[in-house]
Amino acid sequence: MVSFTLPPIHDNPDGGWGPSSSNIPEQFKFKDIPYAPFSKSDKLGRFADWNDPMSDGRQAVTGVSSTRDSRGASGRSRRDGAQAFGSGTASAFAYFHVDDESSFSLVDNKTTAPRRGSAFMKGRPTGRGSTSFANRGAQRPRGWFTTGRGGQRGGRKGWRDWDKGNRTRESSVTISPQWTMLEEIEFHRLTKLKLEVDDAEDIDTYGRIFAYDKTYDRITTKTEKPLQPSDRIKYNTTTSDDPVIQQLAAKDTATVYTTDVILSVLMCAPRSAYPWDIVIVREGNHLFLDKRDGGPFDTVTVNENASDPPQDPAPPNPNNPSEKSTQEVPSINSATSLSLEATYINQNFGFQAVIESAAVDFAHPNPFYGPGETDPLASCGYRYRVFDLSVTEDEDIKLCVRTEVDAFLPGHGNPQDGHGLATIRALNEFDPRAPGAGGAQDWRSKLDSQRGAVVATEMKNNSCKLAKWTVQSILAGADLMKIGYISRVNPKDNSRHVILSTASMRPADFAAQLNVSLANGWGIVRTITDLCMKMPEGKYVLIKDPNKSVIRLYSVPMSAFTAEEDEGEMFEAEEHESAA
Repeated sequence: MVSFTLPPIHDNPDGGWGPSSSNIPEQFKFKDIPYAPFSKSDKLGRFADWNDPMSDGRQAVTGVSSTRDSRGASGRSRRDGAQAFGSGTASAFAYFHVDDESSFSLVDNKTTAPRRGSAFMKGRPTGRGSTSFANRGAQRPRGWFTTGRGGQRGGRKGWRDWDKGNRTRESSVTISPQWTMLEEIEFHRLTKLKLEVDDAEDIDTYGRIFAYDKTYDRITTKTEKPLQPSDRIKYNTTTSDDPVIQQLAAKDTATVYTTDVILSVLMCAPRSAYPWDIVIVREGNHLFLDKRDGGPFDTVTVNENASDPPQDPAPPNPNNPSEKSTQEVPSINSATSLSLEATYINQNFGFQAVIESAAVDFAHPNPFYGPGETDPLASCGYRYRVFDLSVTEDEDIKLCVRTEVDAFLPGHGNPQDGHGLATIRALNEFDPRAPGAGGAQDWRSKLDSQRGAVVATEMKNNSCKLAKWTVQSILAGADLMKIGYISRVNPKDNSRHVILSTASMRPADFAAQLNVSLANGWGIVRTITDLCMKMPEGKYVLIKDPNKSVIRLYSVPMSAFTAEEDEGEMFEAEEHESAA
């Protein structure tokens, strides 16, 4: 009978894992083979790894492992996760042909042809979406410069260019220490609001509008027409100074009173990047949304939503006297200069694109045109409309808004009944190569052949402005929006412009393209209304943070933003200077 004898077991006297080097039997033939480190967590799923990243045995001979870079990181991608213990170590069992490689040399008497293109990519793209180094030489990213040793990144030129869009902006109004912050709402909370509102009820109409000149629809880049400055009067009166709204408030027509310009900013608040402020006055059961004179509502923004919007020169540091004398002069492509230019273009294009000989009078004359005025009025009609913001039948919350239309379309019905009305706006091109252009196309070469690309770029760079124009047209009940494309005659001159084209859009369809949700806008308006109606009577101001996606509601004194307060501040400043 065969017996089984248990072999002797040699314990490790050191108390570690594996056999001890002192207890290895003499007949063990492979005792001099080096030991590869491992751990319990190593994946031992294969006998051999033929995809080992060792590419050159000579590196291992010199003591540098090819599987690790100079920082000690593994040669594998970071997406592979943490490396197992021992897996990144150079293989101790590798066989290197050191002698053979060192004695090998190539003997070739043929002259090699010079290589074309870059030494890296031979001037060809390496794959879809990639660009060769040779092709990128002429269009280097911002922040690159060329030295005697070739193109390198660094230095002072283009320094912090990546942070241009994040530079600090100033608030649209100076926040006084006496003001009390009542509420702070983030934009992501505003985007979740929703309120369905029925069609508006027309209360009354004022003003006179002219017929739109259809010849502007046939303008192309080859038949451009110069923009002519016109001497016309167009009023942009705030809510509290409107005599018609005061009469409607006396009759208790609605709860909230405002204008389409102010209301559109509030409804499109989540899209805004520049600071703005709305003055809110509660008198009894009425709420008035006003704007300040000279505030952001009187001008038109340019490329507000671009990744690198136009910038104003940094204000001088009051603590550094040398900066006051060397203050940078604003260029024609700064944010303020472009805003004034865009406002000028919008007004004059609206004045020019109408036929003044064909006019239609609304039910009442212009309420802001006094008897002492001698300058001619611009084409502008005011429609006072009421929207019902009530959620339940027990509520009675209505909003009265003064809307504006700029012209009527002949042959589209009676404008006095609200048919064939149009709003006229203008987009402006300043310099496609200037900072802040937002990657805009050259309109003269692309507007006729690739209009879709031009419109897509404008929808990206001016998302907030176009959304506000669309909301204003919908609030006014306009059938069409006329948007002109106007460019400078010379990119270096901001005083002369030409009309390159005019587009016609239906406001509801354009709102769908811009992804503008009226239900979300009405939800924002109702939320702010409920917030203010819970407060006691007084004056408040809703401020958009200049650098964050946040709006804040402050309680301010009744004398704020008035002529008396401005005179008091000037008097205090004069006293301080005289005392100094």
